[in-house]
Amino acid sequence: MTRESSPVLIPAGKVFDAAEITFYADPERRSLEQAITEADVLVSCPHSGAAIPEELSRFLAPEFTRRLQYDFSDVSTSAIVRRWAQIDPRIVYVENPHPRMIRDPNRARPADLAAQLGEAIARVREAGPYARVDLTGVDAIRPVTFSFYPLLTVPTTAEELRELTSAFESVAEQGLGVYERTRDDLNERFIEAKTAQARAGYRVRYTRLSFHDTMNTTTTREGAVNVEREPKDRLPRIVALSNRGDHHGDARPEEPVSMDPARVRALADAHRVGFHAAEAEDIALNQPYLGSQEIISARDRFAREPALSGLSLDAVQAEFLREYLLGEENTAILREPGTGWVTPHPDHVDRIAHACKAAWDAYRDH
Repeated sequence: MTRESSPVLIPAGKVFDAAEITFYADPERRSLEQAITEADVLVSCPHSGAAIPEELSRFLAPEFTRRLQYDFSDVSTSAIVRRWAQIDPRIVYVENPHPRMIRDPNRARPADLAAQLGEAIARVREAGPYARVDLTGVDAIRPVTFSFYPLLTVPTTAEELRELTSAFESVAEQGLGVYERTRDDLNERFIEAKTAQARAGYRVRYTRLSFHDTMNTTTTREGAVNVEREPKDRLPRIVALSNRGDHHGDARPEEPVSMDPARVRALADAHRVGFHAAEAEDIALNQPYLGSQEIISARDRFAREPALSGLSLDAVQAEFLREYLLGEENTAILREPGTGWVTPHPDHVDRIAHACKAAWDAYRDH
């Protein structure tokens, strides 16, 4: 492989700490405690990390390129939300430094990781090489990318499977585990701070925002990200906001919503303002995704809080169209065959970050 096509690695032994993955405005003059007091949104990006811990490089499939590595992440979200955190004192941002290949923190954590990965491998083998396969329920660790290209060298024995999962679980504590603990600790600190503010007589909204991106195309064997998804799987032109409800944000019979329906509709309208949406359909609710584990966990945690006058607790997932976050020029590059990735354009990143701030400012004014 050329250097550009080789997967990007985190040096062996690197252990992240909470301060490295937590971002907020003016850290030189504001403490994290002050930031939490003044903010009303905790943003998390569970899939923004792309670099792979070097300890796991021996398990990578030989055909796994840098383009597949970055395409299998939501890496475009990192630069945008970091910039948003710089310019907006009303948010705090926590970022997963590890890629989802280690274990997906936006999926329920399996009780038996090896057994779940073994089931995923069995389904991939049954489908055949490069074939579409349903990994629903067993995708905490995937042996293939979302384009169904090999991600891991598939273990052939039970001992090899145990060795792989043991290595993944051990390395996860160096970054992914730090992210999960930091995210959950920040959530508790926000709940405590906002509860205190409400008891002091203030009207307070606190929102847990899980921030993602997805392309409406998948990748060919030559690395061109240009195979259109099925219509039912395509995102709107800008973003889908999800609260586990229906296409109007109302609760489905199966489960409660994670964000009040009227408030999620107001948030969608605010995004239409902040992002200067040309059409109302550019911002959708619960299409094509309902939202996953991070907002489910936050919803269930909020449900344990006693009702308090003046306090609203919500969780929502934002799934941005990756083409929109990348910009036209970078998207055009990725449409062509290749093995490398693109560099974010600072002006484009800044524009999207300011649009995020404008959308949430409009929501607060609603």
